[in-house]
Amino acid sequence: MRTWIDDWTPEDPDFWERKGRRIARRNLWLSVFAEHVGFSVWVLWTIVVINLGNVGITLSLPEQFWLTAVPNLIGSALRILLFIPCLALAVVVPSGWLAGLNHDTQFAVLLACAATAGFGGGNFSSSMANISFFFPEGRQGAALGINAAGGNLGVAVAQLLVPLVIIIGVPAAAVKLPVHEVHLAYAGLMWMPFIVAAAFCAWRYMDSISDAKADTASYTKALRHGQTWVMSLLYIGTFGSFIGYAFALPLVIKNTFPEFLAGHPFIATYLAGLGFVGALVGSLARPLGGWLSDRVGGARVTLACFAGMGAFTALAIAGVNRHSFALFFAAYMVIFLFSGMGNGSTYRMIPAIFAELGRRDANATLVDYKRRAAAAIGICGAVGAFGGFLIQVAFRQASLSTVVEMKAATLPAQKAAIAHAHAGWSIPALWVFLGAYVALGALTWFCYVRRSVATTRIPSLASAAV
Repeated sequence: MRTWIDDWTPEDPDFWERKGRRIARRNLWLSVFAEHVGFSVWVLWTIVVINLGNVGITLSLPEQFWLTAVPNLIGSALRILLFIPCLALAVVVPSGWLAGLNHDTQFAVLLACAATAGFGGGNFSSSMANISFFFPEGRQGAALGINAAGGNLGVAVAQLLVPLVIIIGVPAAAVKLPVHEVHLAYAGLMWMPFIVAAAFCAWRYMDSISDAKADTASYTKALRHGQTWVMSLLYIGTFGSFIGYAFALPLVIKNTFPEFLAGHPFIATYLAGLGFVGALVGSLARPLGGWLSDRVGGARVTLACFAGMGAFTALAIAGVNRHSFALFFAAYMVIFLFSGMGNGSTYRMIPAIFAELGRRDANATLVDYKRRAAAAIGICGAVGAFGGFLIQVAFRQASLSTVVEMKAATLPAQKAAIAHAHAGWSIPALWVFLGAYVALGALTWFCYVRRSVATTRIPSLASAAV
């Protein structure tokens, strides 16, 4: 059973070296494990959706995007509400439900099943807020980066392993066919032992710090700060991009470069279009963003990340226009790199900003502002994840014109010709993303990077964030 710690002073070097470091690291790695399992379940439908045709379920591209967008939306909403032990048990539901899918399953049932996978994304904010209390301020960037990266890696692991697991027992010759047998039930069942282990470890071995209670009052106070909302917008651009693209990229690749996948059946079948590579790059980059922020400032790193994401989104547009999978894929790997680093840098900014606010407020204690920072982390995590839902909605809207023409076609050759003619269907969405990165970069510069101190409250914190 978890231990409540009443006396926790990580800023005291003697306390930190004597016992603080050991306890903090244990809680960090247990948190990483629980988050990893949660993220793995959260993104299951990115693989399930592209394999529905293999079990006789035919859906339009907009409908497929709804099945990946809904888990994203539910996970975003639950991020403020759920804690690790509750989450680890709750994800049993979406994992088990996959076992019941078959060719007669209606879209409404599929949507409800996909929605339950959102439980897998619900514990992130509470986990990040909790871990922020265990480490001294100078080490929080790296700690938060590692904690988040461990969870984010669940996306890459699921997208790499699930395509391999669902074809266990299927003859190798059959797997090489465009439509082949799969066992979708395995996609959920494979996570059951890890879910149980995560729940037990969180209950038995993780600690709670008494001062870390981000109660209703802390959330209310955090909501009143303009800082919370500015950082939420920035997190939409960083984490929202990471999780949104992680959910959407397998579908985007499948429907933008069908000729490439047809010529490379190994990549199409066993590696789900290589979508997992982006999630892997972004996950590993997150601690780097936190580490750099500890040294050169979170705002500077965040601004550089938005600049890089904008530039390589333009390159991705060029890749679609040229029908070049290599150019498009390479551009998106760099976008994932910058989004991962930006995840680490934006989360590092939040405790630094609220620590500065606490030093300026003579009527409140530093612990009070640490609680507000923890609450702000939860709020930003939820809002940022909602950005992933918006990315998928943008892709869905961009795909509608193709669907209209597809419905009018009657022959397979006609459908193939329309699909080729509309290979650039995603470009309008990509332009929207490019514009968003420019706007968010400008917001980062205006609020935190620029040296001139205006009379408004937000720019006056530039020194804290930078």
